[in-house]
Amino acid sequence: MSVRRCLPWPDGRLRRKAEPVDEITDEIRATWGDMIDTMEAMPGVGLAAPQIGVMLRLAVVDASAERGKAVKMANPEVLYASIELREHEEASPNLPGVSAKVKRPRAVTVRFLNEAGEVEERDFVGLWATSVQHQIDHLNGRLYFDRLGKVKRDMLLRKAKKAG
Repeated sequence: MSVRRCLPWPDGRLRRKAEPVDEITDEIRATWGDMIDTMEAMPGVGLAAPQIGVMLRLAVVDASAERGKAVKMANPEVLYASIELREHEEASPNLPGVSAKVKRPRAVTVRFLNEAGEVEERDFVGLWATSVQHQIDHLNGRLYFDRLGKVKRDMLLRKAKKAG
């Protein structure tokens, strides 16, 4: 496996909705492997395929303390979200040097195609839930700063431009 280059903002692919995955193939498994290597190199707690220019609905998440527990997902979708919100400082390798506090549901139930090609439903809580939701946003052509108000978003993008 290998570490892939993350697309720099404002690459247009970051704004496109990713294509669904029909079946889990060796090529999909290899992409997941590269995504995990890339996520670990950042280091981060998740990565969506569009972030590395692969326009498929693939995501990996690993919010474990010890690492090596990545959940590989194809076509993830939130089925249920808690009413209780959790605030977390979010960032993206596509827009390095900046971050912002984002509120998201504290817990979610997600349905996805797993590595064996089976439909799986799993509950995610805390940082795991935040990361899964962050990755699903990427699959839908959204970035974390889209969840900010206009003033905060504009300030963040100006700061990122100066940093870059």
